Amino acid sequence: MSQIATPFEQYRNRYQNIKLEREDGILLMTFHTGGRSLVWSATAHEELGYCFTDVGADRDNKVVIMTGAGDNFCADIDAGSFKLSTAGDWDLTLYDGRRLLINLLDIEVPVISAINGPARIHPEIPVLSDVVIASETALFQDAPHFMSGIVPGDGAHVVWPHVLGPNRGRYFLLMGQELDARTAMAYGAVNEVLPKDKLLARAREIARYIADKPPLTRRYTRVVLTQRIKRLMHEGLGYGLAIEALAAVDKLPVAGRMKDAR
Repeated sequence: MSQIATPFEQYRNRYQNIKLEREDGILLMTFHTGGRSLVWSATAHEELGYCFTDVGADRDNKVVIMTGAGDNFCADIDAGSFKLSTAGDWDLTLYDGRRLLINLLDIEVPVISAINGPARIHPEIPVLSDVVIASETALFQDAPHFMSGIVPGDGAHVVWPHVLGPNRGRYFLLMGQELDARTAMAYGAVNEVLPKDKLLARAREIARYIADKPPLTRRYTRVVLTQRIKRLMHEGLGYGLAIEALAAVDKLPVAGRMKDAR
């Protein structure tokens, strides 16, 4: 354990939207709002990047599982919590947006997503995991971006064409397409589909299998498996966020999920 990195006991209760539990080096991150399904907000947007930093710096974490509380992984957004009207407003959003995905990819142990239900808000986050398993009730949609009048520039434009392939990825983002769990598996975004009541047990089973491997094997396998997507993210994320901001400053949405953004 690093003598400088924040120990688990100090960061485990730091985040209001992320419940952290660890057993035998397997870290379970449950995204939530008040113990129920996560409602995406400016606070959640900020918290995830900082939490991923703490998780990645803690070398006592052997494997990470990400899941959601309740029936949804993240299906709703508090658009009014976001300020998007000026360049000054966007400065914090750009900063947090870069940190969120880059710091997730900088976690140097394997990451598993157990997607417990619909992921309509930032579904690129769980599909960036090394192993993606989903409940039969899960579905994927990029709801707050193009279909709501916002450029999908905060990583969605990098992740979905990478995961689905260029044509499927662009169609998904432009058309507000819903992918149910089995279609997402057929398209390569999901590895396994399970009944909801068996999802977390399967995630833990996979995590124990990975945790059994030698420490540097675990760490360096994650490093090599994320190298390409990290390069793409470093190339495209900041540019995409800037373009997203430019379009939003020109005209904020008047309909859709982001109509209450300020």
